[in-house]
Amino acid sequence: MSWLFILILVAIIVVFGVRDIRMNIITRPVFKWFKKALPPLSQTERDAMEAGDIWWDGELFRGNPNWHTLHQYATTTLSSEEREFIDNQVANLCAMLDDDEITRNQDLSEPVWQYLKDQGFFALIIPKEHGGHEFSALANSTIVAKIATKSLSAAVTVMVPNSLGPAELLLHYGTLEQQSHWLPKLAKGEELPCFALTAPDAGSDAGAIPDTGIVCKGEYQGEEVLGLRLNWSKRYITLAPKATVLGLAFKMFDPDGLLGHTKNIGITCALIPTDHPGVKTGMRHKPMNMGFLNGTTTGEDVFIPLDWIIGGEVQAGNGWRMLVECLSAGRGISLPALSTATGHLSARTSGAYAALRQQFGVAIGEFEGVQEALARIGGLTYQLEATRVLTATAIDQKLSPSVITAIAKYHMTEMGRQVINDALDIHAGKGIQMGPSNYLAHCYMGTPVSITVEGANILTRNLMIFGQGAIRCHPYVLDEMAAAAHEDGEKGVKEFDPLLCQHILYSASNGAMAFVHALTCSYFARTPVGGATAQYYRYLGRFSRALAFCSDIAMLRFGGELKRKEMLSARLGDVLSHLYLASAVLKRFEDEGHQHADLPFVQYSLERSLYLCAKAFDEFIANVGGLALRSLLRLVVFPLGNHFKMPKDEVAKAVAKHMTQVGVVRERLTHLCVVDENNGTGVLEEALEAQHQAASAYKSLNKLKREKEIRGLTVSELIEDAKEKEKIGEEEYDLLIKAEELRQQVIAVNVFDADEFA
Repeated sequence: MSWLFILILVAIIVVFGVRDIRMNIITRPVFKWFKKALPPLSQTERDAMEAGDIWWDGELFRGNPNWHTLHQYATTTLSSEEREFIDNQVANLCAMLDDDEITRNQDLSEPVWQYLKDQGFFALIIPKEHGGHEFSALANSTIVAKIATKSLSAAVTVMVPNSLGPAELLLHYGTLEQQSHWLPKLAKGEELPCFALTAPDAGSDAGAIPDTGIVCKGEYQGEEVLGLRLNWSKRYITLAPKATVLGLAFKMFDPDGLLGHTKNIGITCALIPTDHPGVKTGMRHKPMNMGFLNGTTTGEDVFIPLDWIIGGEVQAGNGWRMLVECLSAGRGISLPALSTATGHLSARTSGAYAALRQQFGVAIGEFEGVQEALARIGGLTYQLEATRVLTATAIDQKLSPSVITAIAKYHMTEMGRQVINDALDIHAGKGIQMGPSNYLAHCYMGTPVSITVEGANILTRNLMIFGQGAIRCHPYVLDEMAAAAHEDGEKGVKEFDPLLCQHILYSASNGAMAFVHALTCSYFARTPVGGATAQYYRYLGRFSRALAFCSDIAMLRFGGELKRKEMLSARLGDVLSHLYLASAVLKRFEDEGHQHADLPFVQYSLERSLYLCAKAFDEFIANVGGLALRSLLRLVVFPLGNHFKMPKDEVAKAVAKHMTQVGVVRERLTHLCVVDENNGTGVLEEALEAQHQAASAYKSLNKLKREKEIRGLTVSELIEDAKEKEKIGEEEYDLLIKAEELRQQVIAVNVFDADEFA
């Protein structure tokens, strides 16, 4: 047996160690297979694949994350100017907003529109030299999030001009003349922008855009110039009904060769005033009956000069690449901000409501079913905020991390959906009765908007996260693809050979280490800290190794077909995503100085992420192939079985307890939530504080009730009976009466006269 082992070992050494043998036996056959297995990529897919930067996602995907690197990322902090804007202009704006009125009127009030323009809310990303604020991504995110806790419609109105739109595209690609003309006007609010991409038959499939621009000669300002004759029909365009300048994506053609030999130039972006002849705007959609402006735009035989192309003629045909590279603003800043706002609002209000609303004589927050929902809200809110800040940090480092922003967009909007669903469950009837005192309903109705835009979530999860991550984050695949595409086949083989050897060693190493970590409960995995979070670093390191190994196996098993195996690739994408989300939680805990009281929130979110990682691995292995392959993967990933569970009940109860009590933990968890007495949140906070001050008096009252020394059907009757029988003092009575009056205001809902419905 030992001789057989030695012979096998010698054979392996000879095959891999002797270059000529290796080239003929391994490299050339694999190279030939690899060329055939390469996925056929359209130009739009190639542009998307090549756009953006690799950041922490690269560390996680490659199997050996350096946690010190994560800790050393300089987390963005708000400047004094940004804080002043948030404390003043944002606070003033929120005081002006009446979300119930906005929804009923289906628009912001004119004073609010004017305030947004005057105070530069549409110029958060525009440089100071052009009259803008030039705020950081974190500030942009924080501003949108705070507004969203008061009015989702107002937040969407602010976020669109500061995300994917004319200003963003002009900053990156516009000519100096275009920047100097448009940016000051956009900064002052003299021009209101929108961007038109989606067509009825082309949503996520940008390559199918039917809108066209034909190069031709036409008349502009009394002269014959070279330009484009445009025809388009777009829908779902936010701010289009009120916009004064339209960013437009279309396919550009030059059938007569007026610009050169290329007739099909490709997707191009142009900037067009909406009062230009032939441009039609004004028609509106009603997205979930929300109050922000969204509608259609069309154009028929609209002639524009060539210099209206963003970036000028030199950028003709580069529109899709431009859009993909700028998507980080929407995916990484704006939409995560809305989801985080949902978390902060839901956590603050649900915790307070659970403490104040009573059933069967006790606060509903005492019921374990409610505590379970509160724990989900609290744990996810902590993770949402952590991910929001970490993702903004990447963007503030002048990066465009396409995989990370896709992760943030998909998972944060889904977490927001879970949070608002739980909040509505806790509020029950209070949550479904519309009116000024309902602070959740519009947020609930608006949640699908975030889910849908910037790439529907099904697309983002099933095609983008792993589809981009597998190639962009992998240390060898992109270079191997370049070698396989080499025009000189023999030269390509020679470039491919060392990459293949390194790839095999890399994959074998990850598989071996994943197995060792699984067998030893991650005891030998790397951790940069001790204490309560050390084991989480080890588990994440183990899953990182397993992800790298399973990804290589999947690419080897399916080749180019993997992109069509959406269920499988989505599960590997889920693993990468939850590794990133968990990393964000650990980073936040470190950056905030190991707040011991926050540990239940940290534990809940991390254990949930680990459970979901393990679940995704389980489902991937169960569906990846035949018995032999499944057995190999299960041996490597779960040799002792899958023992990862959702957080224990004790952790969930600890999270719920913090959320229902007045204190710094609750404040830290929900610091973005705007509290306003005009929309119900103010009364809620006042009532919770009053209950906190009357806590001792409530205990005395409950004791008297249990001992049957006082009688009454309601709490108010019990208080009065206790006062009449002199069982409580004047001070206790006053505290109880105030607390009970406020509690009744909290549980009350709006009622309307019949003629108001007419």
